[in-house]
Amino acid sequence: MFIVENYTMAVLFCIVTMFCWGSWANTQKLASRTWSFQLYYWDYALGVVLFALIMGLTLGSNGDVGRNFTQDLMQASFGSLGAAFIGGVIFNLANLLIVAAIDIAGMAVAFPVGIGIALVLGVLINYFAVPIGDPWLLFAGVFLVALAIVLDALAYRGLSTQQAQTSHKGLMLSVAGGLLMGFFYRFVAASMSLDFATPQVGLMTPYAAVFIFSIGLLVSNFLWNTIFMYRPFKGEAVTYREYFQNGNLQLHGVGILGGVIWCLGMSLNILAAEQAGFAISYGLGQGATMIAAIWGVFVWKEFSGAPAKSLLLIKWMFVCFVVGLALIIVSRI
Repeated sequence: MFIVENYTMAVLFCIVTMFCWGSWANTQKLASRTWSFQLYYWDYALGVVLFALIMGLTLGSNGDVGRNFTQDLMQASFGSLGAAFIGGVIFNLANLLIVAAIDIAGMAVAFPVGIGIALVLGVLINYFAVPIGDPWLLFAGVFLVALAIVLDALAYRGLSTQQAQTSHKGLMLSVAGGLLMGFFYRFVAASMSLDFATPQVGLMTPYAAVFIFSIGLLVSNFLWNTIFMYRPFKGEAVTYREYFQNGNLQLHGVGILGGVIWCLGMSLNILAAEQAGFAISYGLGQGATMIAAIWGVFVWKEFSGAPAKSLLLIKWMFVCFVVGLALIIVSRI
């Protein structure tokens, strides 16, 4: 199977992860005019599973290094399979909660609370589980990236001419989603051997772990997304009938593409973790929020005509983001 052989390649893979995790939601934005998020999310989940399987049968099955994909699945212990599966279940609920929070409380509240908690908590949990890298540089970098997320949220808030009251429900959903998002990666990491070339018996290598994670995501969707469909926190309920009656090849294709993009990022991030360490790999990946901001500024023109204060905040956001990423990267050198 293909593995990452040096730290430079690991950093490059994490940067690609940032772009993937910060870009997949653009597909939902394209479909949202006629397609609710809950219905889009079914195709997204299918895309994650399909790409994880393709990665396993291609890069995970070629070469002489490590175990191939099918052998890895067959030898995995129940505990290893269960950990990766639970990681998918947790991630799925966290993702849906944060999206619901954005819908209720707005980007300015939900994103910094949810993703900020996920970033800080996820790095702490993964670092103390597998302490790789200089903690001072790593945590300083995480602080600056988290600060960049807050500045991004304040800039978005400045776009609104009316200051809406923060919804208590939206805030609670953001906190819950962020806490769950901070834990999912550790479960996936716990299912894997720390040595991909000569993996420990019973534990999995990245391709099998990501595939089982994706199965957990898809299976749990029948519970979590069904609840969000029929008991939404905001807006009208949607049904399975609407998925089959109103969907078309283009809408389904866009959703599957979103899942493929996200899973590409997840796969590369997990592959990078052997050389970078799980904490650094996760921390760099969660810089995706800033990639999403870049899309908003330069592609979707969300800040066209924005007040000077918002534009200044965006500039400082990018400064904190770049310096924070640099500190995270050099913490392993």
